Amino acid sequence: MSVSATVKAPVDTVFAVLADPTTHEAIDGTGWVRESRDGKALTETGQIFRMGMYHDNHPDKHYEMANRVEVFEPPRAIAWQPGAEPRHIPGYQGPDDAPLDFGGWIWRYDLEPVGDDRTEVTLTYDWSAVPRETREHIQFPPFDVSHLDSSLRHLSELAQAR
Repeated sequence: MSVSATVKAPVDTVFAVLADPTTHEAIDGTGWVRESRDGKALTETGQIFRMGMYHDNHPDKHYEMANRVEVFEPPRAIAWQPGAEPRHIPGYQGPDDAPLDFGGWIWRYDLEPVGDDRTEVTLTYDWSAVPRETREHIQFPPFDVSHLDSSLRHLSELAQAR
């Protein structure tokens, strides 16, 4: 699922907003993303960053997602794959230092400068690598395309304000 929009801000500014997890709550089109748990800027592929989350259908309502940066190509592309620390998965009984469990869905932003002060942004939500077992418990996509449109609108507002 992909949507595109033109943001009235330079490509470097748009990328900086996306690379700052403290802005993700304001960008989110679903209302599920909450605060950045570690507050560090994204700087490289493989980096893990954690976000507080909320969803009415989650057993705990409030939970945490660990995200791994999959693409980091300033200022052209950034992507991350959400996952969970197993100790945050309902019913998990293993050690706290168990490896992260990534679900197979990816958020990706591709940025293309359009002149000096505008950026064409394409937001893609790709769930093609989600295992069948997970799809039996979670419907994909878990929201409609309007949430992606809303995210790009919020991103545009944040980038223009900088």
